[in-house]
Order: sequence, then C-alpha cells, then structure tokens
Amino acid sequence: MRKLIIASLAAATFGSIAVPAAAAHVDVFVDVAPPPAPVEIVPAPRVGFIWVPGVYEWRHHHHVWVEGHWVHERPGYRYEPAAWVQVNGHWVRHGGVWVHTVPHRGVRVY
Repeated sequence: MRKLIIASLAAATFGSIAVPAAAAHVDVFVDVAPPPAPVEIVPAPRVGFIWVPGVYEWRHHHHVWVEGHWVHERPGYRYEPAAWVQVNGHWVRHGGVWVHTVPHRGVRVY
C-alpha cells in the first residue's frame, strides 16, 4: 500500500509540471499577407529589459496587430523578433525566439 501511495504522489507531481509558454514555438502558415505594420514609437531604453517590437498575429482568420512591449533581458541570449516571411506562395509567421549568443554545437534555444 505504501508503494502505491508513493507512486501516486510521484505521478501527480510529474503530471503537474507544465512547459512554460515562453518555451512554446509555433510557426503559423496563412494565405493572406499581413498589412503594413503601423509606425511604432519605441520608448527610451530601460535597464534590464529589451523592447519586443509589435507584430501581426493571426487570430480568428485575420491579422490582428499586437503592440510592442518590454520583456526582461536574458543574459547570454539575444531576442529575434517575430516576422512574417513569404514561402512558396504562403505567409509564415516565425515566432519571436531567444537565441543563445554563445555557440553551443549549433543548437538554437527557444
């Protein structure tokens, strides 16, 4: 009985671990080009933060502008902002990613 309780607690603990949203990396493919980005006024730099520029997101079958915002910097990483790229007649949105600045066997960290 004791082993069953310990196994149940271990399963509950490991089952409740979630991958952080920042670790999720999903590319979006659509047939509609994003409109031109609006002019965005970038605020003055803030110590310990980087500015993530605004980008169009694909929501409910159309492009929706999401304004830029500040995020905490990550020492040893640089931020590559999200961008729309045309590939084979379709539009692909590559999500913003953190890239390790120290070469580590060519592996990209998301």
